[in-house]
Amino acid sequence: MSMIGNKDPLHGKTLEAIVVFLANHYGWEELGKRIQIKCFTDNPSVQSSLKFLRKTQWARTKVEQLYIDSYQNITTI
Repeated sequence: MSMIGNKDPLHGKTLEAIVVFLANHYGWEELGKRIQIKCFTDNPSVQSSLKFLRKTQWARTKVEQLYIDSYQNITTI
C-alpha cells in the first residue's frame, strides 16, 4: 500500500508561518479588511497577532480559512 501525501494545507504549518504568509500576501491593511480584528488593523504585528489568535479560537479559525482559500488559489494557477 503506497503512502498518499497529506493534502491538508495546514499540515506542518505553524500559526506564525500562516500569519506571515497572509501579511506578506495581502498586506496588513487588506488583511484587516478581510478579517476585521484589531490585531490586524491597529498597529499590527506578527507578535501581537499571534498572542491574540492563540487565545481566540473564532479568530484563528477565520485566519486559517483565509490561508486555506489563499493557498488553493495559488496552487490552482
